[in-house]
Amino acid sequence: MEQGREVAPLRAAHLVGSIPAAETAEAMRLALELLGKRLRFLPDGEAGTRRNWIAHIIDSFRKHPDLELRRNGDWSSYKEVPSFGVRRGHRLTEASLDLGYVAAYAESYEVFRRLRAQAGMPDLRFQAGLPGDLDLALFTLGPVGALRWGAAFRGALLRELRQLHALGGADIVFQLEAPVELVTVSKAPGLLQSPLASYFASRLAGFAREAPEGARFGVHLCLGDLNHASLGRLGDARPIAELVNALTRAWPGNRPLEYVHVPFAAGESTAPTDARFYAPLARVVLPERTRFVAGLVHERWTEAETRPVLQHVERALGRRVDVAAACGLGRRSRDEAVQVMRTTLALCGD
Repeated sequence: MEQGREVAPLRAAHLVGSIPAAETAEAMRLALELLGKRLRFLPDGEAGTRRNWIAHIIDSFRKHPDLELRRNGDWSSYKEVPSFGVRRGHRLTEASLDLGYVAAYAESYEVFRRLRAQAGMPDLRFQAGLPGDLDLALFTLGPVGALRWGAAFRGALLRELRQLHALGGADIVFQLEAPVELVTVSKAPGLLQSPLASYFASRLAGFAREAPEGARFGVHLCLGDLNHASLGRLGDARPIAELVNALTRAWPGNRPLEYVHVPFAAGESTAPTDARFYAPLARVVLPERTRFVAGLVHERWTEAETRPVLQHVERALGRRVDVAAACGLGRRSRDEAVQVMRTTLALCGD
């Protein structure tokens, strides 16, 4: 973001996706009760098996006729994740993959519309989280399998996005969720970070370009939160700056990019407190209409402990930002999630 521009008049609150609740309506009611008109987008809370991001999708492949389990895993850690391969003599196609997003979001979208009307918030939009196609393919098949069969996952995700867009149009904002991209860039040597960021950003932007014209997007850059543990760590904010700038350069103009959410906290770790960590954000150039969402709220910190970090971020960017946790709240207890939302609301004020 260019230095010297006007700051946004109000900070908004953002929820990445999952909320610890027994069912969809309960999750959305809790978010509306605690965050109210500070929300611009409302996720459905990803209740039930969806609380662990794409784990339920990958587990469903145990019964897929074209896939076979190559390594078992119970999701107890990043090393204990199941991995699949395509059966000998079989092909994996877009048509053979039902990822379940249409059924889940079509149902929760109706609940959203009812709750939005009751809350008197006509400008609120429904947020539908989708994994990046590279992320889904890699977590399912590993690098070699993803390279060979990744087009099937991309096609299936685009098919389900198109169906959802036909259902809700601009009332639905699609959040592309990208942990592989940020973790890979953050682990790369300095000279490789920029070209890797450009490659990943071109893939994400290309996915948006293949979506229906007018489809609205947000991007959630992620460090992972399996069992509330992160897959990666940041030495400083440079990988974030590289990816955000690359997304800005590559993004198609007729597919609105509403926001980019980035994590500063990570799993059980709170955000860094040293202002030098955030200094690379000064190089970020983001269109004024695209919101920067700072994922810095953590259940272990109070508002007073978090606000200096928010100030570091905004001073480096030269612009007011929206406020969020680093990832979804589904891997936290309900009390912890409530605390995170209350802290988020407090930080949205001046």
